[in-house]
Amino acid sequence: MGIANAARFQLAIAAFDRENAEDPRTLEVEGVVRPRELLEAERLSAWVERLAPDPSEALRLAARCQHIRRWQIPRESFPAGRVGYLQWRTQLGRFHADTATRLLEELGYERELIDAVRRINLKQGLHSNPDTQSMEDALCLVFLQFEFEEFHAKYPLDKVVEVVRKTWKKMSAHGHELALGLPFSPASLELVKRALSPAGD
Repeated sequence: MGIANAARFQLAIAAFDRENAEDPRTLEVEGVVRPRELLEAERLSAWVERLAPDPSEALRLAARCQHIRRWQIPRESFPAGRVGYLQWRTQLGRFHADTATRLLEELGYERELIDAVRRINLKQGLHSNPDTQSMEDALCLVFLQFEFEEFHAKYPLDKVVEVVRKTWKKMSAHGHELALGLPFSPASLELVKRALSPAGD
C-alpha cells in the first residue's frame, strides 16, 4: 500500500470509528465504558489480523464497518420469530453496506474496492471468497470469545448446542483451530464439546 493509499485507509478507519463512537449502547471492559459498536469493530479487526497473515485492504476496511451504526435498526422493529429475524438481518446487511459505500465514496475510493467491501459486508461468496470466509470466521470468533459466556447463561441447553453447531458449520478449518484455543470457562468448554460430539451429548 503506497503512502497516499495508506493515508486514505487511515481516514476511512477514522470515519468508520467516528460513526460507531456514536453508539448510545455501551460496554464496560476493565473498568472503562466504551461505545459498544466501536469496541465490537476493534475486536473484529483484531481477529481479522490474526486470521489472515496479509489481509486485503477490502477485508481490513470491512472489518471496521461490518456492523456500522447497527443500533439504528433494532431487532424489535421487526416481527418476532425466525422470519422477522431473517428480515432484520437482511436489512441490516444492506444498511451496513450502503453506509460504508457512502463513506468510502466520500474519500475517493475506487468502485472496484468499494464493491469488494460490499461483498464482504453482505457475506457474498462464503466458502468461495477467502475474504468473506475470513470475515465469517472473525465474527464467529468474536461471539465465542466475548459473548458466548453470557449467551449460554440465558438460553436452554438444547438451543445453545444448536447455535454452536450452526456457528461451527460457517467456519473454516483455521477458524476451528483458533476457536478451540480460546480460554473457555469449564462450563463453556463442556457445551462446545457437546455441540461438536457426533450425537451432541
